[in-house]
Amino acid sequence: MSVAKKPIQIPNAPAPVGPYSQAIQKENTLYISGQIPINPNTGLLEMETIEMATNRVLQNIDALLTEAGFHKDDVVMVSIFMKDLNDFQAMNEIYATYFKNTAPARQTVEVSKLPLGVNIEISCIAQK
Repeated sequence: MSVAKKPIQIPNAPAPVGPYSQAIQKENTLYISGQIPINPNTGLLEMETIEMATNRVLQNIDALLTEAGFHKDDVVMVSIFMKDLNDFQAMNEIYATYFKNTAPARQTVEVSKLPLGVNIEISCIAQK
């Protein structure tokens, strides 16, 4: 018998800007939808710098991980979408402070557009 998927929706991460869940848990795996640098408390974008935007996105991801009973060390795959790969080094410095132990597998790609005109979006998969 298959275990149902469980949506994770919390006020400490931005509400979806479309028809999707913030995250879905299926058994011991958590799939976190692409997070953008929206402050969930103010609803405002925090993207004056790529460092600020990256930090906000990782805080949003951390809130979803915590709500589902996961930890950042459970993250096994990260996908990063950036408007400008010239910002890669600055983003990577913030990212490295978040994943201090064994870094998850990762892909980083430059894209022409992201939702709400943001400069970064990050999704991930965590597994216990």
